[in-house]
Amino acid sequence: MLESWFAGDEEGINAYIHEMSRKQINIPKVLDFNWLKSEKLAETRVALKHPKLKKLLELTGNVYPDLVKVFYTNLTLDGTNIVSYVKGIKMKVTSDVWNYVAGIKYAGLKVGKGNTSRIQEFNKLQYYKSCMRTPTQSISRFHAGHLNLTPRLVAYIIAWQLIPRGTNHVVLHEEDLILLYCIMNQIKVNWVFIINEHMLKSKRLADYRFPYAILVSKLIDFFGVDASNE
Repeated sequence: MLESWFAGDEEGINAYIHEMSRKQINIPKVLDFNWLKSEKLAETRVALKHPKLKKLLELTGNVYPDLVKVFYTNLTLDGTNIVSYVKGIKMKVTSDVWNYVAGIKYAGLKVGKGNTSRIQEFNKLQYYKSCMRTPTQSISRFHAGHLNLTPRLVAYIIAWQLIPRGTNHVVLHEEDLILLYCIMNQIKVNWVFIINEHMLKSKRLADYRFPYAILVSKLIDFFGVDASNE
């Protein structure tokens, strides 16, 4: 089985056996925009539709857990494009592929932790307080539960879907707050860059789970990898 997954690549097989196969995959989450409409959460729908995240957040379909791990085992960066090999098929995920599969493009601000030069007006503490139900409440940590409804929902979507992690979804990291600020203020973000970075980080760091299982499985299908027995 490993021979077919890695097309005989011994280095990849060894990396998979000793490292990647032991890591968990984040359980995929799906957002239903019709549910947001039925619950009269118009502000949240508008906030997420403006950066054209609807297709990405509503992705559903088959998941190939083992092949997802193979994808991450072989994952590299070629310029601005991520590249992987699954069953001997090269998967170079260009901007056109991202747009077709997930509805996002390689365009917008490349923001993240320690990288807010393009949004100089952003102040982590001030912005968090501006989103709080009770801005005068003392702050020991940034917690999604203290926010007003719309930023709270968007914060959970960031933590569960856009830059998903395995634990502590209610605790807001600096990157969460930056992305929350951009989404709520309709600032165009380069989501392809952010997802690429998160994918590479999940491969590099031992305690990170592999994210985007549905998305990666969609890419596997797009590139014509045989997943009939997976």
